[in-house]
Amino acid sequence: MEQQTNLASPENIMKIGTGFWASKILLTAVSFQLFTRFAEEKTMKAKDVKNILRLNCTDRNVYDFLDTLTVFGFLKREGILDTAIYSNTLDTDTFLDKNKPSYIGGILEMMNNRLYAFWGNLGEGLLTGLPQNEAKRSEDFFGLIYKDPEKLKEFTNAMSGIQMGNFMTFAQKFDFTKYKSLIDVGGSAGLLSLMVAKHNPHMHCTSFDLPPVEPIASATIQQFGLSDRVKTASGDFFTMSIPNADIVVMGNILHDWDEENKISLMRKAYDALPANGAFIAIEGIIDDERKQNVFGMMMSLNMLIETGTGFDYTFADFNRWANIAGFKSTSLLPLAGPSSAAIAYK
Repeated sequence: MEQQTNLASPENIMKIGTGFWASKILLTAVSFQLFTRFAEEKTMKAKDVKNILRLNCTDRNVYDFLDTLTVFGFLKREGILDTAIYSNTLDTDTFLDKNKPSYIGGILEMMNNRLYAFWGNLGEGLLTGLPQNEAKRSEDFFGLIYKDPEKLKEFTNAMSGIQMGNFMTFAQKFDFTKYKSLIDVGGSAGLLSLMVAKHNPHMHCTSFDLPPVEPIASATIQQFGLSDRVKTASGDFFTMSIPNADIVVMGNILHDWDEENKISLMRKAYDALPANGAFIAIEGIIDDERKQNVFGMMMSLNMLIETGTGFDYTFADFNRWANIAGFKSTSLLPLAGPSSAAIAYK
């Protein structure tokens, strides 16, 4: 009798279906600043965590919380239960310690505070094609965050956090030898400019964003001690020209908008560049066959939640828009994880 090898399994269905459990465990740890605490204390037992975080749950709940984080690879553990000693992993110590410049937890904080609830309405978003964020209350999300310093700081840190690994990789992988100046359009806290300047001593960079963001970027630049080669500029990239530079970068900017506005922004970038200058979009570029980069496709759905009309795109899409904008050639540079730099040369 022939042995059956392809048996049905519910494993992946349950893994994805319960995915919000795993997400909430990590987001809660970040909201508690748990990894920052571990960076300060180096090691802690479950009872130490319970006392520091003032948790009123049972000891068993704390063991479950910390051991799940351990299985996920976010903590290290020696011993078990009441004898267990926990500590950060290299990744969490580097990227989730709030006191380090490499902290990327801002995006996770925003996911916990805003997006987690909004994504509960994905079905409604698909049915209506309308945003599911503050816009449901007839409020302009971007207008709201720029009015509220705390919301603006959270959003700025989130945009920096989701891209920090990409910025670090881009600053070291892209060949800057032919260029001297860079402007980061929608530069948020200025981290891309800072990473490029840090790893390329000949480069002079400008972080360009709306006026309320400038104090946040200026403070970050001072923190890194690179104010001699990293500057800020203020303005609205839809109502004014992009300042001239050898390289124009947009990180997580194009995906906010519909196709017409994407092409308009790329044309503005083209006009700001000299001959042989480079326009670079750093985002979760979806593979052309739409079979591999699931993060890019989920981010595209996030644009439905946030903007209604924005979407992430493939490199083939980027090539088509670059051609319309007048660029002569393109290339794709893989960065950290599922993200890439889509490059168009003038």
